[in-house]
Amino acid sequence: MLYHERRAKKDGYSIIVGVDEAGRGPLAGPVVAAAVILKTHAFLSRIDDSKKLTARQRDEAFAEIVVKSSYGVGIMNEGVIDSVNIAAAAHLAVDEAVARLIERFRTPPRQRSVILLLDGRLRSHLSYDAKEIVGGDGLSLSIAAASIVAKVVRDRIMGIYDRIYPQYGFSRHKGYGTVEHLDRMSACGLSPLHRRTFCHRILFPS
Repeated sequence: MLYHERRAKKDGYSIIVGVDEAGRGPLAGPVVAAAVILKTHAFLSRIDDSKKLTARQRDEAFAEIVVKSSYGVGIMNEGVIDSVNIAAAAHLAVDEAVARLIERFRTPPRQRSVILLLDGRLRSHLSYDAKEIVGGDGLSLSIAAASIVAKVVRDRIMGIYDRIYPQYGFSRHKGYGTVEHLDRMSACGLSPLHRRTFCHRILFPS
């Protein structure tokens, strides 16, 4: 899980940023990206691809990551997703997450000292060097940490939305197209949180 971090260090980068997103596939809610710089590898055993962890394990890892790392979060809501498409919205969330992370530095780092380790198909429009790693959340500790932060932040957002729109059950399915969610959409219609471009294809497949 540290091969890519060590490779980047060997290549002369002093600031290694893991980047991942959560929420590409749901029918409702935002896409969330996280950018993480690990300050210690002492909690290596706690970190893995967020999809492989239970909710409790993610929460425990998240609590430790936010203390033992620097991080930034980017959020693009359903309006942005409908406006520019999900891939572009995810890339904008990445840029926002990285920018917020860099804002935490007292002195802006030299551009050439920074490399972004991006999971899979993610892209950044920022001027830092970047490496895309397919399956990166299972291959890079930094990306795995970012995947946990993004997932936990998004799940908590959906928990808040569940209190506003309890009829949809967002805290259970997090906006994904489960049978329960589709039934609730059919019964209640769409909320302001639903991605119109996604839901139209589900409700009107022809």
